[in-house]
Amino acid sequence: MASPPDPIPLLPGMEHLPSALIATIMTKLDIRSIQSLASTCKTFRSCAAHILSFVPTFHLFDIAPSTDLLIPLLPPNPYLRSLKVDCTRLDDSSLDYLIRPSLQELCLYNCADCSGKLLSLLGRQCKDLRFLYLSSVAEKRGRSIDVLDLEELLSGCSHLETLILMFDVSIFLRHNFARVWALATGKLLSLEIGYISSVMVTELLSPALGPHQSSNHLRPSILPNLQKLCLSVDYITDTMVSTISKCLICLTHLDLRDSPIMEPRMAFDLTNSGLQQINIHGKLKHLSLVRSQEIVPTYFKRVNDLGILLMADKCSAMESICLGGFCQVTDTGYKTILHSCSKLYKLRVFHGTHLTDLVFHDISATSLSLTHVSLRWCNLLTNLAVARLATNGNLSILDLRDCRNLGDEALRAIGFLPKLKTLLIDGCDISDVGLSYLGKGSTNSLVSLSVRGCKRLTDRCISSLFDGSSNKEIRELDLSNLPNISDAGVLLLAKTRIPIFELRMRRCPLIGDTSVMALASMQVDETVWHGSRLRLLDLYNCGGITQLAFRWFKKPYFPRLRWLGVTGSVNRDMVDALARSRPFLHVACRGEELGTDQWDDLDDVYMQDEEVDEFEQWLLGAENVSDDEMEDDVELEVE
Repeated sequence: MASPPDPIPLLPGMEHLPSALIATIMTKLDIRSIQSLASTCKTFRSCAAHILSFVPTFHLFDIAPSTDLLIPLLPPNPYLRSLKVDCTRLDDSSLDYLIRPSLQELCLYNCADCSGKLLSLLGRQCKDLRFLYLSSVAEKRGRSIDVLDLEELLSGCSHLETLILMFDVSIFLRHNFARVWALATGKLLSLEIGYISSVMVTELLSPALGPHQSSNHLRPSILPNLQKLCLSVDYITDTMVSTISKCLICLTHLDLRDSPIMEPRMAFDLTNSGLQQINIHGKLKHLSLVRSQEIVPTYFKRVNDLGILLMADKCSAMESICLGGFCQVTDTGYKTILHSCSKLYKLRVFHGTHLTDLVFHDISATSLSLTHVSLRWCNLLTNLAVARLATNGNLSILDLRDCRNLGDEALRAIGFLPKLKTLLIDGCDISDVGLSYLGKGSTNSLVSLSVRGCKRLTDRCISSLFDGSSNKEIRELDLSNLPNISDAGVLLLAKTRIPIFELRMRRCPLIGDTSVMALASMQVDETVWHGSRLRLLDLYNCGGITQLAFRWFKKPYFPRLRWLGVTGSVNRDMVDALARSRPFLHVACRGEELGTDQWDDLDDVYMQDEEVDEFEQWLLGAENVSDDEMEDDVELEVE
């Protein structure tokens, strides 16, 4: 009788691997993945705690931790060089954990509950800082910021190369604000400010003489090596543009944007004369001048083709140009740019009211190799212009939003662009048949597509778009404001198993609970990931969404979801309960546009096999709210 086979020896568990080997592997992962591993076993948990004390990079994009949750994630670490955190739930009491002397790069977003103490602490403790991004500082009521805080920042951080202050600096007194910038390091190469008045810009770059100084007194050089300047101002004026051009002799990148509250007078406007002052030192490579229509519909009415011709003489080496709101510029001005700037690869025009197909009639005769073209609110353009543009085979980003006269023939030409990754055609006159052209040509690299407000589209647009092997690379899809798309279209989308990361369907009256259920149970690839990969889902003002849909937003459904847009007034109780059960889910219910901006870097996403988000589970620990508790909360509130 044959003896039984020897038992197969068990492989040693992960706990038997050398801790140094595990640590080496973990250092290759991002913070989210390290903590996801920490939730699986004691060995990984212990190793993760050790890793966090010497990792050089800590980037936590898609959640807003509280101080209690941040403390174990940020132990003392003399090797930390780069820190990026969402500070929505943090205040001044958290600054001691965030501000480290070893930091060289720091990005703190949504600092509304932090006061000017943040700036002064950075100046005192972060002497080696090279890159600093701060947004919304002291915007919460009761918080304040003083010019002395800015003074400490500028005088203390003597190695700063990039400074981005995305908040309103006009709160500082003008005289004091200009004075402290004389303390800024000469190493500063890039400056971006969220809002500043044009007068403050002029005074900053050309400080006034003191009461006892003669007119021959040598003024100090402000920001002598600055190469990039991005400002949002009240008015773009000749005086400001001239001052910037004369004082910043190393400037290669100039981005100015204004939003006037009324039609500007001559002294507070940009004219042909001011445009002629641009790039007098000949080093400018990137130029953006935009008059926003956010507040009132205003334009640069004092600039015409002559101003563009005068500017073009000095801009032959320009690589990127963006012009917004130049209502008096015609085809002559725009053609001058295309034919004068032989190195141009990025062209953006907003509200080009006189821009027609003739601008692109002979574009194939130029040496241009455009990769990024945006022609928004240019209503005189037709399919012919797009056909001419499509001769640029290197186009990767094409924005034609609100060009009302573009139709299916434009899509036919676009379909043959082999490198196109982003296509925005909101409000264009396209049909389901037109979308099918995107898959029939050579285009198969499309990652982001927006067809918002294309009223003729129906459920059949989904099958047209994803027919066979077409457009399998799409990860961001905007189907908002489509009155004829319904749950049937979403079911078709779910069946394609395309791993969509961002899906926007706001203001679609025929979208209901069935769509949510289909997306929640969607399986992309049974061998890699079970369940939806959606990180952003916008269902604001969708007519068929009821309380039933909210049950599908509970765990374990939508494990990666970080942004959700719903109509809060209709489902207020469910929205509140959902926010409590998933505190790291950003629930927007007032109709605001969902945007992840700095938070999402798809290259940093690590796919795992579990249906539950271990990182969120690890952070919350015993504080997790169960599904039953969520339902109980709602029932109590309803009663």
